[in-house]
Amino acid sequence: QVQLVESGGGLVQPGGSLLLSCVASGRILSFSDMGWYRQTPGKERELVSTITPDGITIYGDSVKGRFTASRDGTRNTVYLQMNFLKPEDTAVYYCYARGSNRLRGREFWGQGTLVTVSS
Repeated sequence: QVQLVESGGGLVQPGGSLLLSCVASGRILSFSDMGWYRQTPGKERELVSTITPDGITIYGDSVKGRFTASRDGTRNTVYLQMNFLKPEDTAVYYCYARGSNRLRGREFWGQGTLVTVSS
């Protein structure tokens, strides 16, 4: 069993910053891509960022230049540094991981952390 747990969400003013973290736990931890999606009620899930096993990072158009994703050396933890936040960034942010090796073909999701950008 693999679990992803996000943390770091909260209320922040426009222009502010937040750091989101996602930590994977389980007996077997072997992932390829990891990253972040976000979603607001009634809207499609939106890609925020994804990181390949070799560190290639892709960002959604709406966050390019403002957010920075990273992955630690264990490849089991990902971060999302969110800068210059806008009200439009308000969403539940979900961490995901794609399994590799023994976990190949499986996809894992966290339960989400709420980010609210408001004055």
